[in-house]
Amino acid sequence: MSISSRAVEPFRRDFRGHLIGPESGAYEQARAIWNGLIDKRPALIARCADSDDVASTLAFARDEGLEVAIRGGGHSVAGLGTCDDGIVIDLSAMKRISVDPVGRIARAEGGALWGEVDRQTQVFGLAASAGVVSHTGIAGLTLGGGFGWLARKHGLACDNLISADLITADGERITAGPGEHEDLLWALKGGGGNFGVVTTFEYAVHPVGPVVLAGSLSWPIERAHDVWRLYRDWSPTMPDEMSSGIGLRNQPIAHFVPPAAQGTSTVSVTLCYAGPVGEGERLIAALRDVAAPAFDDVRPMPYVAVNHMLDIPHGVRSYWKTGHIDDLGDGLLAELLTSFELAPSKQSDIFIEHLGGQVARIPAEETAFGPREAAYRLILDTLWDDPDGDADNISWAHESGSKLKEFFNGDTYVNYLTEHDESDVESAYSDSSRRRLREIKTKYDPENFFRVNHNIKPFEPASDQRAGG
Repeated sequence: MSISSRAVEPFRRDFRGHLIGPESGAYEQARAIWNGLIDKRPALIARCADSDDVASTLAFARDEGLEVAIRGGGHSVAGLGTCDDGIVIDLSAMKRISVDPVGRIARAEGGALWGEVDRQTQVFGLAASAGVVSHTGIAGLTLGGGFGWLARKHGLACDNLISADLITADGERITAGPGEHEDLLWALKGGGGNFGVVTTFEYAVHPVGPVVLAGSLSWPIERAHDVWRLYRDWSPTMPDEMSSGIGLRNQPIAHFVPPAAQGTSTVSVTLCYAGPVGEGERLIAALRDVAAPAFDDVRPMPYVAVNHMLDIPHGVRSYWKTGHIDDLGDGLLAELLTSFELAPSKQSDIFIEHLGGQVARIPAEETAFGPREAAYRLILDTLWDDPDGDADNISWAHESGSKLKEFFNGDTYVNYLTEHDESDVESAYSDSSRRRLREIKTKYDPENFFRVNHNIKPFEPASDQRAGG
């Protein structure tokens, strides 16, 4: 679909940012997002300079009947930051960040990335509860929940959201925060990009760093049972300052990996201790004692480096399967080892995040975010480069995910969903939260204008509400 120049020109005259269409030399780069598997061609990309640009783009899209996708960092594994034939509201130029070190508050525009926020907050020895990848956008991560290295200590990114400025489908500019649009603020804490374009986020930030203990310990995969059983006993005993995960991965051939470990299959524990370094060293001594790691890069490092540990380059092809698990039984490990051995791509890995801490203590009804009680979350992270490998890698993810379902407890995390399956989205929320989200969606976006997302549908006829949706 193309948009006529006659329609675009009046819009272009007042637009302060950059409008990028298929005829532009910048189009191919502008339409690319992190996940190289997603190959969509929007009719127009509106790289907004400010909230006025966002409002005018929404008005233009409504007038022209265009589907709208919202791009913050463009890191959604499901490709929610783009669309075919519609218009992309690209916030990537909107990155203003300010920090109030006395009030411990940070404000950031919707195009900011977590690595950029880290650099600004760490000037004052503060940090926001963020994710685990530096180039993840703050917008998508926060709106879907936001689990990261500080979540066990300080809660999810959405738990630390104080207020949000946004523009609704009808162009209204509102602030959702204490004392105003509190229902909408509740929905933004886990309900995804269903309710408007958030142009500014305001967060509570916390004293962290500037140096923390972080990194990975990796053993030959032949030691997987020993390491697994130790981690199963060790992780539940850890204080909230210790965030960690266990996974199966093939070590890359890279300068930071010892030559003897390069290209080998390993079981790895990756961690961050956001407390005194000496105490962190004491707590991880048991892991080092299980056997001498083949690769141990756990060390004191600047907090700004922590969210780079798991960075994956833009353009890699990615497809995930995920689920929550309540315990690390031996049967689960056996299935993971079998699946890992069959992976077509040596880049693919399997990682299990240890949850709990402050995430589990926050009452479920305080936010829209759903799965707070599970002990662990598993990610089958399928990664490859060659388009010819699409079928084999996606098939492996589906087959492995199907076999792992018996270990999942039925909950899902909306930010980790690759598909747009309605039943998967429903499983990310409790029945009461899902109903309340639909009520709020009906109030703020009754026509489902914002639907390029893990969609929460508004109620339609009154009978739909009486039937419980």
